[in-house]
Amino acid sequence: MHNIPKKIFVKLSEGVGTPCCGWALKLCGGIMKVKTVFTCQKCGSQSPKWLGKCPDCGAWNSMAEENVVKMTGGPRAMGQSRPVPICDVPVQAEPRRATGIGELDRVLGGGIVPGSLVLIGGDPGIGKSTLLLQAMHQLAEEAGQVLYVSGEESASQTRLRGERLGASSKKLLILAENSLESILSQVASLKPVAMVVDSIQTVWTSTLESAPGSVSQVRESAGKLMLLAKGSDIPIFIVGHVTKDGSIAGPRVLEHMVDTVLYFEGDGSHPFRILRAVKNRFGSTNEIGVFEMKQEGLCGVANPSELFLSERPLGVSGSVVTTSLEGSRPLLVELQALVTPSSYGMPRRTTIGVDHNRLALLVAVLEKKVGLHMAGQDIFLNAAGGARLNEPAADLAMIMAVASSHLDKAVPPQTVIFGEVGLAGEVRAVTQPELRIAEAEKLGFKRCIIPVGSLKRIKKRGIRLEGVATVQDAMNVVFES
Repeated sequence: MHNIPKKIFVKLSEGVGTPCCGWALKLCGGIMKVKTVFTCQKCGSQSPKWLGKCPDCGAWNSMAEENVVKMTGGPRAMGQSRPVPICDVPVQAEPRRATGIGELDRVLGGGIVPGSLVLIGGDPGIGKSTLLLQAMHQLAEEAGQVLYVSGEESASQTRLRGERLGASSKKLLILAENSLESILSQVASLKPVAMVVDSIQTVWTSTLESAPGSVSQVRESAGKLMLLAKGSDIPIFIVGHVTKDGSIAGPRVLEHMVDTVLYFEGDGSHPFRILRAVKNRFGSTNEIGVFEMKQEGLCGVANPSELFLSERPLGVSGSVVTTSLEGSRPLLVELQALVTPSSYGMPRRTTIGVDHNRLALLVAVLEKKVGLHMAGQDIFLNAAGGARLNEPAADLAMIMAVASSHLDKAVPPQTVIFGEVGLAGEVRAVTQPELRIAEAEKLGFKRCIIPVGSLKRIKKRGIRLEGVATVQDAMNVVFES
């Protein structure tokens, strides 16, 4: 070691240089090695050499070179915890703190849990920063100092947006910083009640030499923020960019590390936004919150079913109202179908908001079991208002909408239809029909066509209930009554 030049010795000790002639430096009981790897920016897969195609996820031109400092061979600190029977583990209550925004609290499971790490993703301009700035303003007014770390905007730009949203609390502190070490230092001195990092792709740590936004930087920064949240009971919200396919940018391990993953959905042409929980360790998954984008920011929608049906045409063929269960919330959604003779050699099947393959399956059932010939017809199916229907309970409504447009017969406007359809043409029972029927009754609908299997388990209600066992029975009830 005495033959190593001083400059190389200093660089190696700081972990910012490259090893010379195979030498390494012993630090803190370990051996520090500096090496270069190629990391896939999509999935985090690593390779010692550059590859045009990632062997794990198949992405092209996604391998980027990164310098990685790795500690190996040294003794590690041993943990002091010991295994105990689960019945002897002390039960700790999880007091939640309301954000003041009802729809956000609903998606979180009733409020913010201390020490939780929440990841929010969505398309650019969908409203992630707007919602968090509004929520942190409300939380600062009620609970105390809140730290908002902005890595993409300056403090003055954040204030301009805050003035438009009415977020001007003196307890809402803005920090325009990208260095993770500086952020952690400010948190240690301020001890805020909550914290926002906008966004995780702009934060970098000096312990790694890779560029900000790389897989290594995102993973290391998120890991240290997780340790901060769990060790200090500070709830932390982190904003994540999304890729072209809609998934959170960076490694998938980012979603596994956090406690809650929220996705903002919506179309830029529509003023409505849906906040969906796809992972929640402290509440229900697939819970949604509905917001409307206004000049003063995002406003919660208390009755989204009424919102989705506000512009529904009455007495028009191809229009059917069905129910979709999003978490614990039932929603009434209008399905619109248009069936026209095809002018091309191969008929088109186009869907918006529903599964394309599901439509093809249901059209085949309609042709085989009911006898409607639709081989030369173009079929277009749309869930109005930007809603997305993923559950099979909308099958019967989809079939009725297509049949209504094909026969040019309108479904009675005060009728709600739901039920799962099998390949034999049978109508199967769905989950929680009571909630769906209660929502339809609350909005003034007079009639509900449901599966016979669900009808047997429902008590008598004010709305008229009619059970059907097959698709042909449903056709007879809807169009011949």
